[in-house]
Amino acid sequence: MSNILQEIESQIAGVKQSAAKQNVGVVREIGDGVAKIEGLTDAMLNEMLDFGDGVVGLALNLEETEVGAIILGDYTKIGEGTEVRTTGKLLQVPVGKGLLGRVVNTLGQPVDGKGEIKAETNYPVEKIAPGIIKRKSVSQPVQTGIMAVDAMIPIGRGQRELIIGDRSTGKTTICVDTIISQARLNKAAEAAGDKSYRPLYCIYVAIGQKQSNIARVISVLEEAGAMPYTIVVAASASDSASNQYLAPFAGAAMGEWFMDNGLDALIIYDDLSKHAVAYRQVSLVLKRPSGREAYPGDVFYLHSRLLERAARVSEKFGNGSVTALPIIETQAGDVSAYIPTNVISITDGQIYLETDLFYQGVRPAISVGLSVSRVGSAAQVKAMKQVAGRLKGDLAQFRELAAFAQFGSDLDAKTQAQIERGKRIIEVFKQPQYQPIALEAQVAILWTVQNGFMDDVAVEKIKDFQSKLTEFLSSRKTELMAKISQEKTLSDALTADLKAAVTEFKQTYSK
Repeated sequence: MSNILQEIESQIAGVKQSAAKQNVGVVREIGDGVAKIEGLTDAMLNEMLDFGDGVVGLALNLEETEVGAIILGDYTKIGEGTEVRTTGKLLQVPVGKGLLGRVVNTLGQPVDGKGEIKAETNYPVEKIAPGIIKRKSVSQPVQTGIMAVDAMIPIGRGQRELIIGDRSTGKTTICVDTIISQARLNKAAEAAGDKSYRPLYCIYVAIGQKQSNIARVISVLEEAGAMPYTIVVAASASDSASNQYLAPFAGAAMGEWFMDNGLDALIIYDDLSKHAVAYRQVSLVLKRPSGREAYPGDVFYLHSRLLERAARVSEKFGNGSVTALPIIETQAGDVSAYIPTNVISITDGQIYLETDLFYQGVRPAISVGLSVSRVGSAAQVKAMKQVAGRLKGDLAQFRELAAFAQFGSDLDAKTQAQIERGKRIIEVFKQPQYQPIALEAQVAILWTVQNGFMDDVAVEKIKDFQSKLTEFLSSRKTELMAKISQEKTLSDALTADLKAAVTEFKQTYSK
């Protein structure tokens, strides 16, 4: 009996009588995924709020009498009078290599039915971008495998290159090709045990896309063997506006983990037009004042703080990089609309896709005149610079001359030759989707067209000539291709070897 008494006494003595302070509020109104909460005196901007039952929200509007919060997850469980607590935490998502090969939602939870994700740690969704001191100039290439891009509008690691065009002009295809190209390079480097090559991990953020479209992209990546190097963040059209608004920021946080750990990441935001619309929805429901085209006043800041997080940082700060490829959909080719001009002014260049070119059969339908890379040429491989240096000028000249030639006036031999060369360059740049071309093959083909070896081949035979030449070089001249790939510059000796190889091929090719 005394033992029991002693036990009870010791337990009573151990009871802590300190008061726990909690900040609790009550939901006054709920609708459209937005809750108005009374009594939350100490809530901070972007703080996570706990609605109980596993439902979290994000404090976005801090007003005198109430807090406006967006609900993440199932808001049907919340009703008027539900208690809400502050957590003192910012919204975080799981990050790390454990997410590679997986499809996750905005909060980093798996939606592919492949079980739990072993994340390295959590990163805040909103984070201040690296400052000027931390950054380093762009000097390493992102090989997209698309000849027109790698030659004329090159992209470097740490760059932000906008992909802009009307609907169904092949914007997503360019990004998917880039992911496939990177996966192949990563795989080849792993197989060869090449320690000098830095793998590039890809993050594809689908914002407001149809679920069937997202599934199609995932199946293409799986078929190409690119999924092990890719994270897919899906906020489909059936997700709430708040999830669509937060998805790109979650993707950026996942990319930042790679950057902070000395690795390279590529993020594709598909697309930011739908992202701006989702943010407009959230803002209008929160009763924020609307500005131009009913977008809130801070819609520029929304995209600038997202895209500024793409950077290449110096050795002292991790020596990693995040490259961003945002996509913007234009209406009837109007590049001067509100959101397109905003994003053009934030990014380091744009790849503009034209509907007319697409329907003429020029695919990828890249407009050479309107597309530009403001950084990438610094990251371009020397061999590519040597063969592609004059291309952009040649093509622009060809367009002008072709327009002039339509008037049917007699042209001198030089002009005629320029037009014929331009037609062949355009044919060479046509490329089927999901079939990226290796760098050494691109260099060889561009060298061939630049040095007049295709001038006597009929325009309709150019694609056939190109594919057979590529096959000949990759099967019969493997040493030469390996040298181009390793040396990354065309020395006199290599140029002579390439000339001999192309001449040898031309003798066997039947026109």
